[in-house]
Amino acid sequence: MEHITLLIGIVIITALVFDFTNGFHDTANAMATTISTGAMKPRTAVAMSAALNLVGAFLSVEVAATISKGIIDESGIQPEVIFAGLVGAIVWNLLTWLAGLPSSSSHALFGGLIGATVASVGFGAVHADEVVMKVLIPAVAAPVVAGLATLLATRLTYRAARKADPDGTAKGYRAGQIASAALVSLAHGTNDAQKTMGVMTLALITGGALAPDADPPMWVIVSAGLAIALGTYLGGWRIIRTMGKGLTDIQPPQGFAAQTGAAVTILASSHLGFALSTTQVCSGAVMGSGLGRKGGVVRWSTAGRMFLAWGLTLPAAGVVGGAAALLAERGTAGVTAVAVLALLACTAIWVASRRRPVDHTNVNDNEIPEEPVGVITAAIRSVAPPPLRGPGSGAAEQPETGEGAKVAEPRSSSGSKVSV
Repeated sequence: MEHITLLIGIVIITALVFDFTNGFHDTANAMATTISTGAMKPRTAVAMSAALNLVGAFLSVEVAATISKGIIDESGIQPEVIFAGLVGAIVWNLLTWLAGLPSSSSHALFGGLIGATVASVGFGAVHADEVVMKVLIPAVAAPVVAGLATLLATRLTYRAARKADPDGTAKGYRAGQIASAALVSLAHGTNDAQKTMGVMTLALITGGALAPDADPPMWVIVSAGLAIALGTYLGGWRIIRTMGKGLTDIQPPQGFAAQTGAAVTILASSHLGFALSTTQVCSGAVMGSGLGRKGGVVRWSTAGRMFLAWGLTLPAAGVVGGAAALLAERGTAGVTAVAVLALLACTAIWVASRRRPVDHTNVNDNEIPEEPVGVITAAIRSVAPPPLRGPGSGAAEQPETGEGAKVAEPRSSSGSKVSV
């Protein structure tokens, strides 16, 4: 019993470490567009997001229930299997953070747990129907729904404000961005913090400390909320740069539309108990806002790398989690070996990140290369051409950008415009 108690403690600490990485990995979801448009200073933005993530952790336990008694059969699972799954999720989170890719912390967690469970018990312990209904289908549908809703909202926003004073509307949209960013942060706390609560509750159930089907105790809710809030305050500056500058050029109206659409999608899913990826929802909303503004272009090369990371997250975290489970099941020596290897991997990733550090002082530096002309970009430009900019074009044909924005249009040697 002493060994089980110690092991449960190790699992809970590891779960809180994952929650911490989830916080700084997903800060971009709420604050990337707000920071990139200058609506809030970087440090102020992440501080507000951290506080609201903590508040959101107390609003619901529906998603926690999906994790603790939904995707796997807890009756046949030992605490070391959960530990191995968490290791797989943490390592993948840090790798994608190093690459600056907004991948899904949620799917990393699911992949790690499923891989560890399959390696230890077999496929029979995985509830495939729950995985399909509450993980895979939302993973595909949520970013598409958020993207289409944001595309429509962005076009309606610009159409409604086409005759208004650009300076005045930009200030209003920046204020709206702050409010919508707060809503996204609150929604993120209701969804992602609960995933760690569910894992901690699952560990307590498998160790006999809680009855089956029990809800998370209050100390679990508090500790998970604090861990994700602390990670959020640290700021995932690399991913903030990618989402705020790398996917599209965000103007205040687009940022407001993207954050509002994402927040509504996340809150609705939390209410239904869908453990969706808030990263995928917010990324889809950002891309939708880029397609919704005339002259706006999504950088499909960056988006392609992001889509690839999305597709690899579940299997990659599952492979790491499965390998860790096979080693952890060899007893105390195996658990120690997994912990040491995980620590070495995390240290190596952190050292690699120091070669080109990104923080609040340079997060808005645009190091994203120009998007080459491609079939998708050309097709989008042919449907939604840039607004006219010549003399006498009229107030209604002014560029639909934010306050003081000046968009330089590349030209060929003959003087004609070149699509990017």
